Amino acid sequence: RDRGERDYIGFATLPEQVHRKSVKRGFDFTLMVVGESGLGKSTLINSLFLGDLYKNRKIPDVQDRIEKTTTIEKKTMEIEERGVKLRLTIVDTPGFGDAINCEDSWRVCSAYVDEQFRQYFTDESGLNRRHMQDNRVHCCLYFVPPWAHSLRQVDLEMMRRLHRKVNIVVVIAKADSLTAAEIRRLKTRILNDLDEHQIQVYQFPECDSDEDEEFKQQDRELKAAAPFAVVASDTVLEVGGKRVRGRQYPWGIVDVENPRHSDFTKLRTMLISTHMQDLKDVTQDVHYENFRAQCISQISQHAMRERGKLKRDSMGNNTEVVFTDTDRLLLQKDEEIRRMQDMLTQMQEKLKASDKKHDSIIDV
Repeated sequence: RDRGERDYIGFATLPEQVHRKSVKRGFDFTLMVVGESGLGKSTLINSLFLGDLYKNRKIPDVQDRIEKTTTIEKKTMEIEERGVKLRLTIVDTPGFGDAINCEDSWRVCSAYVDEQFRQYFTDESGLNRRHMQDNRVHCCLYFVPPWAHSLRQVDLEMMRRLHRKVNIVVVIAKADSLTAAEIRRLKTRILNDLDEHQIQVYQFPECDSDEDEEFKQQDRELKAAAPFAVVASDTVLEVGGKRVRGRQYPWGIVDVENPRHSDFTKLRTMLISTHMQDLKDVTQDVHYENFRAQCISQISQHAMRERGKLKRDSMGNNTEVVFTDTDRLLLQKDEEIRRMQDMLTQMQEKLKASDKKHDSIIDV
């Protein structure tokens, strides 16, 4: 015992120190919801986070929707659970897919994601970085209508524009309007469409070998359930002496938290309980790093052009331009950034290939 006390240094408490500091600082999470009106996006968000973010919402009439363009609406709420604070930002996209001509519906969403990356890059490059706010979009819930037989052209175009910038999670809305067989067929068609058009949605990470069997089984079920077919409800009903969130129909009650009725519980588990930090990590390590490498490359190329222009102006047109050590260093850095971009692309392709290889299909 005495020897054990002498050998104890104290760094084993590092995880506890990180935990205390993280809890004190709180956490940020930004969720974008994309889909046409009437698919239950607001209801699902309220059901997921047990709040009411859309109290004062005004529903536009038919005439307004004809000329409706896609806009961005941000709503932020502070949530606390067991002493852990979460600053949740919901980015809604009213007007998406509502107009007759939806050709450019993706532009507003893509521009917003880029703008948040650009703002974070600017803050990160500034002098005062202590109070940086992370408003980058960590996840995009893309709602597919249940009456579609597969992904429509507007869906494919939107996801093709966003899949390299944000983690996309596909959601089949209002799944209570489909039978179990119809849901399975629609999921298969959606996955085939994504594969055919080479659209990369969010890929679940592989479980560590030391995880317990219960967690591994839960992970397999979450992977098999994607894309998630969900039913959402703000109404609390009493069924058999129990209060449940559900929808009441003449033929019975749909319990949104019953896995036989809906994938709502699996979506909530994935989004909040098990993969929220991984969504943030992928945003930081993959999507933002790609954007940052492009920005640095553009800045260095612009600097090189300006240097060359200044030298030509100062030396005259007949004098040969001599590159200094600084110029060569900038060229080397530019080449290194291009190699990093190629490596990131190769890693993404390998991850996608390995996920396809290890995926097993389970009917749910």
